[in-house]
Amino acid sequence: MTTNEKLTNLSNKLNTNQPIKIAIAGLGSVGNYLLNYLLDLDYGIELHIIGRSQEKMQCDLNIAQVAAGIRKRPFTFCFIHEADLNNISQLADVIGKINPDFIVNSSRAYSNLKYGSISWNTVRAYGIWSPLSVKYIKNIMQAVQDSGTNPIVINTSYSDAVNAWIKTAGKLYPDFGSGNLNHLIPRIRFAVAKECRIKDVDNIEITLAVSHFHDVVISKEGQTEGVTPLIAIRYNNENVQVDLSKIFASCAIPMPVDAKRNMMNASSNFEIISTILRAISTQTKQTLHIPGAMGLIGGYPVNINGSDVTINEDYFTLSQMQELNRKSIYLDGIENVENGMLFYTDELIEKTKKHFGYILPKQVNIDQSNDVATEIITNIIEKRL
Repeated sequence: MTTNEKLTNLSNKLNTNQPIKIAIAGLGSVGNYLLNYLLDLDYGIELHIIGRSQEKMQCDLNIAQVAAGIRKRPFTFCFIHEADLNNISQLADVIGKINPDFIVNSSRAYSNLKYGSISWNTVRAYGIWSPLSVKYIKNIMQAVQDSGTNPIVINTSYSDAVNAWIKTAGKLYPDFGSGNLNHLIPRIRFAVAKECRIKDVDNIEITLAVSHFHDVVISKEGQTEGVTPLIAIRYNNENVQVDLSKIFASCAIPMPVDAKRNMMNASSNFEIISTILRAISTQTKQTLHIPGAMGLIGGYPVNINGSDVTINEDYFTLSQMQELNRKSIYLDGIENVENGMLFYTDELIEKTKKHFGYILPKQVNIDQSNDVATEIITNIIEKRL
């Protein structure tokens, strides 16, 4: 079933006042923030939490529901489902029983660790962690297929490369990705408002196409590493001319490096869900910024117009955006993704050998990604903890 067909099904449920079922796979920091945000939704929803520890999930759910009650939010029915994300048949059984409208993958192959804390200051590339990022979302997609359900799937884990990796393998792939690309939008908007002395910040419209690497290098260092993102800036529907180097420099604002950063990623997931529901219920066009949109490499502006989803080509052509994203993600250590194979850049392989004493394979078949993930955990992560 296509994404548009799923959106049509969702529209039918909204029109008949049926509860919208949202499942969160993995209740770490991203999942917990998202749970709290979703409890504030005004639409009639039903929340389902999938994870390994029923006791932990129940405790997290209890505090979120009590906090929502303090905020005088309407009561939302929530359900706990114990399942191992490594066990596809068990996962398929749970998904089949829930029959969700949305599934958000917020799981991590190695919990309680920001991978960038290991990689950024040495190899300066997040693509190294792709085998860990694909680990659970490919299981979720297989479980969805086996369950016979048709949820809208949002992948939180390095969607810029992972969604394409799954798609080019001929497998069922996520409908959307979340995080990173749209983390830049508020930063740029705030910088433009300051530079142009604009008070009504919400009327500054940003359209952006670039991959994960640029969120990091702009957010941390205020520069673009020689590859300028495709960006259009407008205020009250008129183009705004600014010095982009100055704007990007202003985007480097200090932030915590611990799990609090996941507040942004959870907000990205919330934005996708709430925007889809708003687009359908109001039958209006809404624009989002999505990494891994349509299973493409990198990040793109996306239009949701009622039950129709398309890449936004108002300012840049799809081919322009694809070319730019390939240049951007190359800097993140990904040379290409095709036919179910992920290719690391020679530069990343050399840096990984130099700094970690581990030689990455040039290419990784998605069916062997678990083995490479284990090697990366053993030879890089666990040697530095």
